[in-house]
Amino acid sequence: MKLLMAIISDEDADDLMDSLGDAGFGATKLASTGGFLRSGNTTLICGVTDDNVETIVGIIEKQCSARRQFSSPGNDAGMNEGFPSFPIEVTVGGATIFVLDVAEFRKI
Repeated sequence: MKLLMAIISDEDADDLMDSLGDAGFGATKLASTGGFLRSGNTTLICGVTDDNVETIVGIIEKQCSARRQFSSPGNDAGMNEGFPSFPIEVTVGGATIFVLDVAEFRKI
């Protein structure tokens, strides 16, 4: 048994939850916040059998592709006050996935 933890963009969360449900997998959705760009993230946790890990990782890869967008650094955090801030291109989206061994699982 494995525990998958996937940190994804808020923009991808609903579509990913739908795709996981359509494939017969359940997941718990937790709100989280990223440090870079202070953007909203979602952390999904899902308990699966060892043979389903690659299936779920494939679904995550399909739904959570990385993409490029422009952002103005410093404006959200109150930095650079009085100075113009020029947009920079950053990569958003994608997923960070942790796969952990589970010693015991109980559903009560």
